Amino acid sequence: MAVDYKQYINGLNSAIPDADINAAVLAKRRWDSIAKPLGSLGKLEEMVIKTAALTGSANVDISRRCVAMFCADNGVVAEGVTQTGSEVTAIVAANAAHGKSTVCAMARTVGAEVYPVDVGMLTRADGVKDRHVADGTMNFTLGPAMTPAQAMRAIQAGIDTVRELKEKGYKLIVTGEMGIGNTTTASAVAAVLTDTPIDEAVGRGAGLSDAGLMRKRSAIARGIAVNKPDNADAFDVLGKLGGFDMAAMAGAFIGGALYRVPIIIDGFISSAAALIAARLCPRCSIAMIPSHASAEPAAKRIMKELDLEPPLYADMRLGEGTGGVCIIPLMDMALSVYNTMATFEDINVDAYTPQGGEIK
Repeated sequence: MAVDYKQYINGLNSAIPDADINAAVLAKRRWDSIAKPLGSLGKLEEMVIKTAALTGSANVDISRRCVAMFCADNGVVAEGVTQTGSEVTAIVAANAAHGKSTVCAMARTVGAEVYPVDVGMLTRADGVKDRHVADGTMNFTLGPAMTPAQAMRAIQAGIDTVRELKEKGYKLIVTGEMGIGNTTTASAVAAVLTDTPIDEAVGRGAGLSDAGLMRKRSAIARGIAVNKPDNADAFDVLGKLGGFDMAAMAGAFIGGALYRVPIIIDGFISSAAALIAARLCPRCSIAMIPSHASAEPAAKRIMKELDLEPPLYADMRLGEGTGGVCIIPLMDMALSVYNTMATFEDINVDAYTPQGGEIK
């Protein structure tokens, strides 16, 4: 019996509430009342307004924040597309569970907690949340990476993770990932969904040599040729070329829209997941906040497809949610101005009026 994924996806999309336009108007009005030039904080103002529209309140609160780090292994590693073996996935996941990974060190500086989630690791790790779908994906050069049922389970794992984190009181979630080989899966997905030639879409990931880069491009070309993914069907592309971590992150973006929690896009793998989510459930884009522009070549194309522009350009390419964490201090500073700064009325100065050309 075929899995009716279209009914599942359509049900999710229709369940997403509309953005609260009134809350957005109130947030914009608050920004415009503050004693500074209109729109002068640019994207910082936009992030606050978007969060107000999503949460339904102009009293924006992101005081409790966390990183949901989805961990999974990828069968395409067998093609020699990585510097390290799949065993590193579980090692880093375990380190994250004990506060010892890179993102943990960075998250502590902004008061964020890190929640690693196993959605498909080959080896289990203590302290990692169990939402295990399978022991890694299949090698997509030989056939589909996952079955439709597995893809749906991985998406639902991301949705359920957001629900659980909201119930714990978190008000802002960064999407992170750990999965050796996942720049290969993300590059394959990005090449198909953005209709980009493989040579232009595929980068070196975690520092591949020239020979490694050639193997990576070859594996992706063979995967696309074998699976013939339909670029008009993001679920088909995900199932044939993607990873469980990517599917779960796509679910997290959908979950953010369902449960009214802003979800920060991290780097390349996270942005590929956001593109999948937006293609599956267009309404979920209301929950997406970009952070940084990844150094991977297809990253800019994905952001253009999403109609988002990241505020940070730092050539980061680590993953784990590290780039997403970097945007939190900017959001905190924006909210400090938004919540505490004097208004034109307070200082008895005539307010700025729109003259044309202001940032919207």
